[in-house]
Amino acid sequence: MQTKYDFTLPRGYVDAHGTVHRTGTMRLATARDELEPLRDPMIDGPDDPRLTVVVLARVVERLGTMELVTARDIEGLFAVDLAFLQDFYGVINFGSQAEYEELMAAQSASSGPVTAAPALDAPAAAEEPSPAAPSADDPASGRVSSDVAYVRPGRSAIEEIPTDGR
Repeated sequence: MQTKYDFTLPRGYVDAHGTVHRTGTMRLATARDELEPLRDPMIDGPDDPRLTVVVLARVVERLGTMELVTARDIEGLFAVDLAFLQDFYGVINFGSQAEYEELMAAQSASSGPVTAAPALDAPAAAEEPSPAAPSADDPASGRVSSDVAYVRPGRSAIEEIPTDGR
């Protein structure tokens, strides 16, 4: 039985030293992983958005060279990476093998050469990168490409988090 799954983040986590961490490992969640964070006084209940962050920090075992992933690290992810980890968590814990393979296929399709689509109201402009400029995905430069496309299966819009007036 497979209990650990490797993943590659669409953008990558940039640590305090500017290092980009894109690959990682997530293990299957246990009942304790989902229940224990509810005892945390900072979590207001099962609808608290921070609950997702705490649960992901418990099940992400490795991120790049980081072997201890904390809630603070998960909070530092780009939104697309957090959304990916949420989907990945759902698929490996509650989905079928077909859903897992579909997510991996969508991820590999988006990791190839991708060009950013122009904004609807912006004229298309040809922009040539400077030959002296570092590659956007060059880990040594600490820069991450902003034209990575990732199609989230089953979601068509950004989900809003309800506020409770705090």
